[in-house]
Amino acid sequence: MSTPGRGLHGHVLDTLGPAITAGQYPPGSVLRTDELAQHFEVSRSVMREAVRVLESMHLVESRRRVGVTVLPRSEWNVYDPQVIRWRLEGADRPHQLRSLTVLRSAIEPVAAGLAARYATPEQCAELTECALGMVANSRGHRLDTYLLHDVAFHRVVLTASGNEMFARLGDVVAEVLTGRTHHEVMFEDPDPAAVTLHVQVAEAVRGGDAARAEQLTREITMGALQELDILAP
Repeated sequence: MSTPGRGLHGHVLDTLGPAITAGQYPPGSVLRTDELAQHFEVSRSVMREAVRVLESMHLVESRRRVGVTVLPRSEWNVYDPQVIRWRLEGADRPHQLRSLTVLRSAIEPVAAGLAARYATPEQCAELTECALGMVANSRGHRLDTYLLHDVAFHRVVLTASGNEMFARLGDVVAEVLTGRTHHEVMFEDPDPAAVTLHVQVAEAVRGGDAARAEQLTREITMGALQELDILAP
């Protein structure tokens, strides 16, 4: 589905982007903007705008007298939230989920340890509120509401680390958490042990216990990897 407000070029992107990331247009394929404009029944200017967005993601390269060339995966901006979303929609989903979850396991425990050192009182309070929201929505098949608190929790951890590079990964983590939920790569209700771990991380951060915050967060990310072994092998 197209995102509201993105207009005609958004409709083109929502079709062409997933097709490229799914391999329907192999690397080296040359796309003709005139032909694409006719196919999607849009103007050339709309098609050019869509191509510019794909170029910004490094999915394609536009060259005069050549056309729009699909780039190899090694060139893609794999941290772009939209690229992640498209890859999660296709056959690459298990690999993408695992790759992102491994990234989380490397980054988030360290971020949690730093958050225990540098989080402000306001961030500590927000982290606790998110954890309690997760608890309140962890039963009764309320995964969409649970997800809102889960995403917010991990954003706070990354931001509270005080490291701007970690903070910028908030959108990446949000996409993997959202993808797990929307593509049903989760149990119907979250693992109670994982929910408890989030509450304990909030307590460790609030108490300034960096080693405990890091270890608990590592348990969360390792648990997510174990879930993938079961649900998306």
